[in-house]
Amino acid sequence: MLTAQPQIHSPADEPIDHSLLEGRSRSVGHLFRERVNATPDRTAFMYAKVGAGADGADEWVDVSWAQVKERVYALGAGLVALGVGPEDRVAVASGTCYEWALADLSVMVSGGVTTTIYPTTIDDDVQFILSDSQSKVVFAQDAEQVAKLRRIRHGVPGLAKVVTFDAEAADGEDDWVISLDALERLGQSGLTRDPGLIDSRIDSITPDRLATIIYTSGTTGRPKGVRLLHDTWTYQGAAIQAMNILDETDLQYLWLPLAHVFGKVLLTFPLQLGFATAIDGRIDKIVDNLAVVRPTFMGAAPRIFEKAYGRITMMMEEEGGIKLKLFTWATGVGREVSELREQGKNPSGMLARKYAIADKIIMSKIRERFGGRVRFFISGSAALNVDVARWFDAMGMQVAEGYGLTESSAAAFVARPNAYRYGTVGWAIPGLECRIAEDGEVMLKGPGIMNGYHNNPEATAEVLGDDGWFHTGDIGELDERGFLKITDRKKDLFKTSNGKYVAPSIIESRFKGMCPYLSQFIVHGADRNFVTALVTLDPDAIQGWAAANGMGDKTYAEIVTSDEARAMVQGYIDELNAGLNRWEQIKKFSILESDLTVDSGELTPSLKLKRKVVTERYRDNLDALYTGS
Repeated sequence: MLTAQPQIHSPADEPIDHSLLEGRSRSVGHLFRERVNATPDRTAFMYAKVGAGADGADEWVDVSWAQVKERVYALGAGLVALGVGPEDRVAVASGTCYEWALADLSVMVSGGVTTTIYPTTIDDDVQFILSDSQSKVVFAQDAEQVAKLRRIRHGVPGLAKVVTFDAEAADGEDDWVISLDALERLGQSGLTRDPGLIDSRIDSITPDRLATIIYTSGTTGRPKGVRLLHDTWTYQGAAIQAMNILDETDLQYLWLPLAHVFGKVLLTFPLQLGFATAIDGRIDKIVDNLAVVRPTFMGAAPRIFEKAYGRITMMMEEEGGIKLKLFTWATGVGREVSELREQGKNPSGMLARKYAIADKIIMSKIRERFGGRVRFFISGSAALNVDVARWFDAMGMQVAEGYGLTESSAAAFVARPNAYRYGTVGWAIPGLECRIAEDGEVMLKGPGIMNGYHNNPEATAEVLGDDGWFHTGDIGELDERGFLKITDRKKDLFKTSNGKYVAPSIIESRFKGMCPYLSQFIVHGADRNFVTALVTLDPDAIQGWAAANGMGDKTYAEIVTSDEARAMVQGYIDELNAGLNRWEQIKKFSILESDLTVDSGELTPSLKLKRKVVTERYRDNLDALYTGS
């Protein structure tokens, strides 16, 4: 049960330990070595050995910082033996797993540069990324990634070696592909000859050296490689510690794609603060794993919170009767208390007594589904619906919404446990400056900002001025307490043919808090005379609804295209429209026969909508909504 902390009124009043920022580590390699020396025996990572436990359950393995160092130094020395020199690029093509962290750290201590590749990236883009970055080595997760690399080998002649996490995938026709264990053995031989090899590599790394190139998963054209220096990462870690919102007693659950900047920065924080990280990229196992791992915090994309909220709400509606009444009553009580906590106050009198009862019979049980120890969640990568955020807070689990971009090395703004307002992304992290341009664009300046796009000076010049100010492309405003509110992407704002501007993401976020069966909602209407939407329904959530409406034997496509489903969605859209200006209201909508997915290229790996891809792919559906209008 959350207890309110006294709220800090303004950024000027926030106690920040600036000495941590001023004395931050020289590089990620230095930071890792310092962490190992400080807490060698504390748990660094936990990972699941799938099916290794009793009755086929997963078995979680703890690894200490000292144990991580032993493997990382050997792997780093292996990279040196393969010819990786200072700032040479080493790519990682893998989903989120413990080996990803080992690979990245080995690159950092060897003095190389990590280049990230999503496992879902198509062949052509993988070839471009490897060629553009001039990567010498690639860590590949499994046989599927190895096969992809073999298909494009002719187009990347500079790629000397592939190291696969799956030993069986190394059994190929040549020695171009080797296993992770083989790389480790190679490195151990090097360390036997020169025990100080990796420490000397770390000693040579300076803050202004390139550490990472993260290629943005753009919706059009080639991805751009964002260049992030060692200093950007060590700054991020120091800034979070300076705010005193996490410490070494915390336990992180990390499922986010590590090729994404949000996931990558969450690998940096434990190096600075020393807490343990349970790492598992299986999205379908998040809820199950939370109950086992029992973390104190987790970063996630809004879709994860929306799905959890929708599923629990749907379950209660299906139960009906007294359970639904108690859930509805407890939610109302919790929201009252949440509003007080936002002001730094705790409930008293009758409200306090009602809250104690509600917490015992409803909220504590919901918290147990998430492990029972969550102090707060961090939401990033897209806007989170305010009602969803406040529901979690009502249940006793605060959601601290953050804001950042790949170009700002992730965290730029984040809500604090003692300074937040739902609907905003909090204050800037220490050391970062923000200003709002005349057209409303958010501009940032500070140590976390990239030093440009790799091999793309024209694109760099478009967003990064000589004065160091980065143009984010987001529209926002600062309220009277200095909290930043993002209203939309500058490029996503559209004008109807009637000359009225519409901010689609605000409408989309609002609807996600209304309809518990929703998966995606895409607002459309640029240069049209009214606004429409594409709708997809959550495959899991809609099954319960279908069973309750006599369609339990129907396929997903039959359910979502039924008159009953359309009437259900129309009811929620009517509710949405009641709170919108006339020119913003959704006049027509189309329910798609399949959900949007990462594999189909309609969502990014961090579950963010690729708006242009979707609107082009379903252009016929959208055009049909305007036929005869």
